[in-house]
Amino acid sequence: MTADAETTYPHQIMDGLYQLRVPIPNNPLGWVLPYLIEGKDGWTLVDSGWNVPEAFDALEQQLNDAGVGFSKLKTLLVTHIHPDHYGLAGQVKERSGATVIIHQRERDLIRSRYRNPEQLLSTMGEWLQTHGVPKEFTDDLKTSAMPVRAFVDPVDPDEVVWGGEKIEIGRFEFEVWWTPGHSPGHICFLERGKKFVLTGDHVLPTITPNISLHPQQQGNPLGDYIASLKRLEELDVEQVLPAHEFKFTDLRKRLREIEQHHEERLAEMMAAIGRGQATGYDVARKVKWVTGTFDSFTPWMQRAAIGETLAHLDYLVIEGTLGKFVHEGVQYYKKPGND
Repeated sequence: MTADAETTYPHQIMDGLYQLRVPIPNNPLGWVLPYLIEGKDGWTLVDSGWNVPEAFDALEQQLNDAGVGFSKLKTLLVTHIHPDHYGLAGQVKERSGATVIIHQRERDLIRSRYRNPEQLLSTMGEWLQTHGVPKEFTDDLKTSAMPVRAFVDPVDPDEVVWGGEKIEIGRFEFEVWWTPGHSPGHICFLERGKKFVLTGDHVLPTITPNISLHPQQQGNPLGDYIASLKRLEELDVEQVLPAHEFKFTDLRKRLREIEQHHEERLAEMMAAIGRGQATGYDVARKVKWVTGTFDSFTPWMQRAAIGETLAHLDYLVIEGTLGKFVHEGVQYYKKPGND
């Protein structure tokens, strides 16, 4: 199933469930797809859009066209706090009084990411140099995400979830599935009885979300992501409703495709290291990227590429396929036995 140019929004998926389409100006993603769900005493919105006038106007117009407006919104569910999903949360809260619900791990990032980023900036600069970024590029890369703060009107959640909760909304009963990887507290919403799932950015029909290692996402984000994908294999669903591109039907097939994609990327990372040793920055510059070469990227895209590279490299370290060591404050990766 592909995107239909003739589709108008709000688009009714089934009784009581609508898909909206909110633009993301100057971004290759094009738009985000929020969902509007009818409850017994009000409506629930899943995700919102970037905090820019075009997005707000589109959201307001589609809410009005659905006969809901801001006045009938009772709840805002946020899959994760990236700007295209959370950016308008503050305005939605202000205009509707809706209860805002976010995963606990996302709530913990709001202050340091959007309100007081000074400590994060300092940490990011040191972290980039640790992974091989030359000092002359560090300042541009460490501040590259700061302009995005303008696209977020942050608001603290009224409630948090951890995963495993059930949320009743009118004729629907949603199970909250914690699916970390793309973001530490990313959540999906499963409607088991009606056989559909809202996947946010976790599963998209043709593209894959950025899975990055960075100062606010330590550990093994790629391992977390793959494990979260595998948990979804058990689901008996007939419709997959993502936050970008378009709805589709064959969840298991798409899960296999995404897992295969990451297997290929892992092999490519290994090949980039070769018989020697390399930093995360070295590898990011060598591997192929769909949207161009590393050196052609903006600083923001370069930082995302470094983060994604490191998520794959550290996954290989945890799996025992690669080793890593620190020399003069810089971290290197190498294959076992390559001295």
